Amino acid sequence: MTGTGRPAVTARRRRARRNTVLVQAACIAITLFMGVPIYLVALAALSSREALNEFPLALLPTDPSFETMRVFLTSTGVTGAFVNSMEVGVISLALSLALGVPAGYAVARYAFRGREPYQLFLLLTRALPIVVLSVPLARVFLGTGLYDTTYGVALLHTALALPTTVLITSAIFVAVPAEHEEAAMVFGATPARAFTRVVLPQALPGIAAAAIFTFVTSWNEVLGAAILTLNRRTLPAQVLSTLPDSPLAFRFAGGFALVVPALIFIAFMRRYLLNMWGTTIR
Repeated sequence: MTGTGRPAVTARRRRARRNTVLVQAACIAITLFMGVPIYLVALAALSSREALNEFPLALLPTDPSFETMRVFLTSTGVTGAFVNSMEVGVISLALSLALGVPAGYAVARYAFRGREPYQLFLLLTRALPIVVLSVPLARVFLGTGLYDTTYGVALLHTALALPTTVLITSAIFVAVPAEHEEAAMVFGATPARAFTRVVLPQALPGIAAAAIFTFVTSWNEVLGAAILTLNRRTLPAQVLSTLPDSPLAFRFAGGFALVVPALIFIAFMRRYLLNMWGTTIR
């Protein structure tokens, strides 16, 4: 039995090592697939015009320069569009969490008729492309005075992100044991206090994940912002409207300027997410 058992244990260890190597290789491949385009855009945006016009283009920095980024950032409308994007992103984030977290808690904790169809309906709302809704939205916003305002764009982005926010938070609330909440109420806490002091801290990783999704969705969304605004455009809509008349360097600088804030936000929230989730993510 001992002689038979040792080869089996050795084979399992080999399979485990092979699986680990395959997982690591897949992670490296995915990282390269996502990181190489960002690197190339950053390389082009931070190179001089002469280096950008060389053929073939070098894959390593040969003539670093901030001139392209400086020209882009000082172009007409870029600063205002950046402020508009930040305003829209913050408002969308606040509204999405304010509405989505209570809804996710209700879906996770309370059994009501139609709960499963309701969750499916939340996903189906993302099936409609924004192009189909563009004309009705523009008509409604014109009638209500929300057209060409950051508040109107923020409402649209909140509607786009809210279904995912509800589903993410409901999944994390399901993972929080109801006994913790009940124990807090046994010791005299009100339901609201038990939620804020016991349940909510344990659900912060899921809320952080929902915040990442909402902000990145709002920051990168371009079609709705381009349709619903003329003078108060977000940065993606501003860059899109100027692409036909822009030189190649301006386009790379615009792409880099769009990527950096989202990466900074993701990096900050991801560290917070890992710290809160601990061994669950690791």
